[in-house]
Amino acid sequence: MIRKSRLLLIAGLLIALSSCSKYQKLLKSTDNEQKYEMAISYYEQKDYYRAIQLFDQLQAIYRGTERAERISYYYANAHFEQRDYILASYYFKQFAQNFPNSKNAEEAAFMSAYCNYLDSPPSSLDQQVTTDAIKELQLFINRYPGSSRVGRANELIDELRLKLETKAYNIANLYYKMEDYKAAIINFENLIKDYPDTRYREEAMYLIAKSYYSYASKSIASKQEERFQHTYDAVDNFATFFPESGYLKELRNIQKNARKELNNLSAL
Repeated sequence: MIRKSRLLLIAGLLIALSSCSKYQKLLKSTDNEQKYEMAISYYEQKDYYRAIQLFDQLQAIYRGTERAERISYYYANAHFEQRDYILASYYFKQFAQNFPNSKNAEEAAFMSAYCNYLDSPPSSLDQQVTTDAIKELQLFINRYPGSSRVGRANELIDELRLKLETKAYNIANLYYKMEDYKAAIINFENLIKDYPDTRYREEAMYLIAKSYYSYASKSIASKQEERFQHTYDAVDNFATFFPESGYLKELRNIQKNARKELNNLSAL
């Protein structure tokens, strides 16, 4: 039994080596017709790695011919299937530009943006790819407003914007925890300005009011009146937007203390 297993293993290795040898010969071959047929075959068998190597050689050879469109589309999608989203996005975009009348042009334009969505990192990391993905998805919507993919594109944009909002909120909150209240106020206010409908609005406005009070308390005397007034106004602003908030009782107490400080400063 053990001997039989060894023989099967050896046979498998020999077949694999033979296959690799044939593939290497094909790569070096000048028979472009055979390369094309085998590239399609590898692609259809989901052997994307080998298909990509052959398509890479064939793109320049068949540029301007009837086969160019198929090669370009398969080449982009093979990279996608390999989860190489950076290259897949690039080649899908290139396909959409080079073959605007293709039946696959709309799909390619969407996939180019979708690959950027998939490549978007966690909110704790740099979000340039996320920003690029939003732009690409919006361009797709503008270019194909009647597409059945518009709904999905809008969903992806919402997900990506939430990631940007989360990063902006976390940065502002970090400043607050570090007791850099001026930076916290600026970043929370920018969050609300950039994302008016953000889910973090209540929390951000709550921390703006608290930051103003702490900032005023730690300020030199000549700056305190202005900053305690900002505290007072920030609480009123919060109450306008969130009259039923669980934070309001705490903020009203802060506002009461700010009013006392203002009265004391006026008496000086």
